[in-house]
Amino acid sequence: MNGYVIKAINMRWKFLLFLLAVAIGLSSLLYTGKLIRELKKEERKKVELWAKATQQLIDIDASSSNFDFLFEIIENNTTVPVLLINEDSTIVSSRNMDEKKLKNHAYLFKQLRKMGKEHPPMEISLGNGIKNLIYYKDSTVLTKLKYFPYVQLSVIILFILVAYLAFSAARRSEQNKLWLGLSRETAHQLGTPTSSLLAWLEILKGREQDPDLVRELEKDIKRLEKITERFSKIGSKPVLEPTDLNQIIRNVIQYMNRRTSEKIVFRLNIDPRESFSVPMNAELFEWVIENLCKNAVDAMKGKGTIDINITDNTQFVYIDVQDYGMGIPKSKYKTVFKPGYTTKDRGWGLGLSLSKRIIEEYHRGRLFINNSELRKGTVFRIVLHKKVNFPA
Repeated sequence: MNGYVIKAINMRWKFLLFLLAVAIGLSSLLYTGKLIRELKKEERKKVELWAKATQQLIDIDASSSNFDFLFEIIENNTTVPVLLINEDSTIVSSRNMDEKKLKNHAYLFKQLRKMGKEHPPMEISLGNGIKNLIYYKDSTVLTKLKYFPYVQLSVIILFILVAYLAFSAARRSEQNKLWLGLSRETAHQLGTPTSSLLAWLEILKGREQDPDLVRELEKDIKRLEKITERFSKIGSKPVLEPTDLNQIIRNVIQYMNRRTSEKIVFRLNIDPRESFSVPMNAELFEWVIENLCKNAVDAMKGKGTIDINITDNTQFVYIDVQDYGMGIPKSKYKTVFKPGYTTKDRGWGLGLSLSKRIIEEYHRGRLFINNSELRKGTVFRIVLHKKVNFPA
């Protein structure tokens, strides 16, 4: 299946999961909001009933048959915090409030301000123009319910995040298995014909064939051996040894010069007096430089100059591979390193992805696009540690 198709399917599933989570979150918020509004109405009715009962207790005498009933209405309010205040801001009665804290005037006025903001106070007439005020606020249950949607939304977001991380980890694990399996299978497949070619080479040497032909054949067989060794190292921890970086680059340029058009010019820009000994696995690092050079050749349609610049930066060394081709838009800076991405009609699009893996996972360095301009060219930068004891 094409890499783009797989990526499109994965993106579609992620998008559908995201939409589902958003739909669940919004539905929960809307439903909880509806419950809150209904509870607010119920609590308002409770307080109004409480106020009416209080008013009627004031209006009737203690011998009235309604006295017990009205007193029961007042006592049955066990959830809504209520304060009955006279004109001097003195507490006449309270329900579901901390009596000890209410003795503190600062606390009392703070509660009155808070209650007044939540709900307008209700008036109770005592006659002769004297009035009391009933202040109330939402019950503890309703207050908790207000914050519940945000808690629920946070849980949903956390769930999405955990699911995304788990999905990404599983995908990386699958990619690692794919890399390892592909590399081992490739090394195995190359090993058999390479061994056979070595045997045929020995036969040709014994038959006094054209020496130039034999030498060229020997070079190609050694090249196959090198490629086989490279693939065999994927998936295992490579040994990093101090290596002459300048010589490694020269070897790659020499090889690329024999394998590319004469219209391609490779330039190694370094101070001849400088020498860099960098911890690396030479076989794998050569592979990275070759991939970057081949990528540059493709970007320039087989015609132009490729500059390789080496810069000393105290603890690090920078290797820049610069072409003067079509360039890469900024939106693709990270995409080009993903498996399956390619602008060519043929190929799996694994070169840059493999190169990044070799530099960042095996050498603990960095590989990225340092700069690119459309129709002007691109600079790929490799950053390597100059010492073996780089961070774990």
